[in-house]
Amino acid sequence: MHINKAIFPVAGLGTRFLPATKAQPKEMLPVVDKPLIQYAVEEAYAAGIREMIFVTGRHKRPIEDHFDMSFELEVGLEQAGKRELLEVVRSVKPDDMECIYVRQAQALGLGHAVLCAQRLVGNEPFAVLLADDLMVGPADGQPVLKQMVEQFEEWRASILAVQEVPAEHTRRYGIVAGTAVSEQLVDVQRIVEKPAPEVAPSRLGVAGRYILTPGVFHEIASQPRGVGGEIQLTDGIAGLLRREKVFAYRYQGKRYDCGSKEGFLQANVELALAHPELGSVFRDYLQTLSV
Repeated sequence: MHINKAIFPVAGLGTRFLPATKAQPKEMLPVVDKPLIQYAVEEAYAAGIREMIFVTGRHKRPIEDHFDMSFELEVGLEQAGKRELLEVVRSVKPDDMECIYVRQAQALGLGHAVLCAQRLVGNEPFAVLLADDLMVGPADGQPVLKQMVEQFEEWRASILAVQEVPAEHTRRYGIVAGTAVSEQLVDVQRIVEKPAPEVAPSRLGVAGRYILTPGVFHEIASQPRGVGGEIQLTDGIAGLLRREKVFAYRYQGKRYDCGSKEGFLQANVELALAHPELGSVFRDYLQTLSV
């Protein structure tokens, strides 16, 4: 019951970032010096996961190239004696990490993207990470997915990362409601995809991190299309609730909604300030601005 596999749904078109995403995947947009997808993969790796499953679409080849060996680049850096940069390039994909790619032929929703990876996951629990949500654990604590893996090891049930959202934002999230088990954990009784504020069962919104049991595949495959005419992962989890426990976990850390321009800019500023090489100089620069 260890979490060995992670699914990264990366087939979306990134229309909110056009024209920047016209010729490159939104998951390859850089936050300071790393693309969004690398942050998510590093988080999964830090949680002990070694098999990364990317559900891709057309025009997503740069993601595959990013996690592949770049022979010419590595030889050039080695010959130039740039050992530090060479190690940076090689660290993108550690030797014990496996990357697997499967196509989502049609944009039919997050639930459908997860279902595309069913044969690769098999009958195992697995993680789902949305690269749009850049999650940073507390400075003195663990990455968010690692926190969730520990919760899974204790409860042996699906774990959803959640946070309090403003009432007017419930239309953007899957919203959960249930009984508090502890300050950080909720025994979920209900989950609704993007409800209007007046009918939302709570303000606990699901962030882009999930640990799910394989039973969710059956639920996704047998459900009708939901909100927006798409096959929703939230609806699959709602079906799973009829047969299994599902818990919502109030994670420790911060989420940047990098699917929005505002969140993407916030992530760049705050992570630049925390960068060991750039932080001090960048802070000095910001203080010269009239804002």
